Amino acid sequence: MIFESTPAVIGHRGYGSGDRTPPGAAEAVAENTLPSLLAAVEAGAPWVEVDVTRTGDGDLVLRHDPTTAGGEYVVDLPAEASGLPRLAEIFDALPPEVAVDVDVKTVLEDAVDAPDRRTGALLLPLLRREARRRRLLVTSFDPSLLTFLRDELPGVPLGLLTWLRFPLWHAVPAAAHLGLDAVAVHTGSCGIDHPDTRLRPLEHCVDVAHKAGLEAIVWCPAAEAAPAYAAAGFDALVVNDVPGVLAAL
Repeated sequence: MIFESTPAVIGHRGYGSGDRTPPGAAEAVAENTLPSLLAAVEAGAPWVEVDVTRTGDGDLVLRHDPTTAGGEYVVDLPAEASGLPRLAEIFDALPPEVAVDVDVKTVLEDAVDAPDRRTGALLLPLLRREARRRRLLVTSFDPSLLTFLRDELPGVPLGLLTWLRFPLWHAVPAAAHLGLDAVAVHTGSCGIDHPDTRLRPLEHCVDVAHKAGLEAIVWCPAAEAAPAYAAAGFDALVVNDVPGVLAAL
């Protein structure tokens, strides 16, 4: 069991994607930074989600896109020059009772670099260490990274991320047959925001995921839609509006 209480609310990139101003704060906090993560926790989220990518010197930093705000590729820069938060420092700064969903962004160079230079290999020792002090979930759009970690990191749950409007009739069996623990789908795949007559009832899809041994996660539901996803049986919601979703639930 990944989530102690369901549906768990996970702060997307901390307090939400983009720059957001928490209640009572004088300034907005940027996504994938320690202030954003702490703001999500302060708002009541038991879990936070971070995006992780690798740098040119083999470090791991928090960034959703492959480029910096200035347009430079993160994988071409040393961590210090990138100006981005280092994952190791974020782990050390977060209270251990805060659970973390690590969304791993593999890079183009993972296709050709030596195995010990690839994102998964660089991340493995840090995850091994961190799993001893906090609850973790590792998610990725890259199934090869997940199967690598599955074999090297037993005991840490892994989830397959699927893209916008990715059919659940592909996503659920794919995650199950990869031997993963969760499937994480965008709201656009669920038929609520974008009706799809080919989709079985959402409750049925989530039930099949559960019968396959998977926990079901949905990312980016709006606060007003959160109760519908909870009613469908989702185990966790990755959200941009932490206080709004908590109030709606």
